[in-house]
Amino acid sequence: MTGFININKEKGVSSAKEVSVVKKLLNTPCGHLGTLDPLASGVLPIAIGNAARLFDYFLDKRKTYIAIFKFGADSDTLDITGNLRERAGTVPSENDIKQVLSEFIGEINQIPPLYSAKNISGKRGYELARAGVSFELPPKKVNIYSVELIGSRGTDGFVFKIECGGGTYIRSLARDIAARLGTVAVMSELKRTQSGIFNIDNAVKSKDLTADNIKNFIIPTESVLPYESIFPNTDEAKKLFNGLSVNSGMKDGIYKIYNADGLFYGLAEVTQSVLRVKKKLC
Repeated sequence: MTGFININKEKGVSSAKEVSVVKKLLNTPCGHLGTLDPLASGVLPIAIGNAARLFDYFLDKRKTYIAIFKFGADSDTLDITGNLRERAGTVPSENDIKQVLSEFIGEINQIPPLYSAKNISGKRGYELARAGVSFELPPKKVNIYSVELIGSRGTDGFVFKIECGGGTYIRSLARDIAARLGTVAVMSELKRTQSGIFNIDNAVKSKDLTADNIKNFIIPTESVLPYESIFPNTDEAKKLFNGLSVNSGMKDGIYKIYNADGLFYGLAEVTQSVLRVKKKLC
């Protein structure tokens, strides 16, 4: 069994817990395509079976978030789940915030939160931080396509719509926008509304899944892959599906490949007109 289920993750639940629900109902290995912290909710694509082999193909997909940043407060985790310090800074005006948002659009350098899953000499950042170990994380390049202030919550909370590339830390963005304004901020809410082709509008909550209905929510693997399709003839298929390469007149790139019966098989790659199977998915 292979494919995807577009889960609408609940706030307060770990991504691993959501995966375990799907895995148990299908009795098949599963994995998520980009974790969401327990504080966050929204789109969590879960790959079923061999579809998990596509993880690297989703790393750079655009993602959209609705986030609330609480200004004037600070914490060690950069969100409200950490050691929160209220009244640690001033609360800027809506106009002041809007004036600096353009500085955070494009390819920027971003320092990940210390409480993150970044690997430091074999240890996760959050493990070292919880143990009180002093360390620094180097900045990484991330792509932010848009940051829009769309509302407010109370006297110190502001609502943002953010479209960004994979690997962007929204908590770090809250910290950096506040720092630019001479203050501090933490993330108080986060909802992912889009991850690549997966949208919140057609996501399902795991609590609504049962052994009887879960297969109705499986998205075929081939439907999420934005590549051209190729249908090798019988002789080509025998070679390709036995690990050999064949000459082709196609341009270089990644393709969806189908077997001789017209059934989806996996991904193929053409390099200098030579075609080979890259990943078996079904």
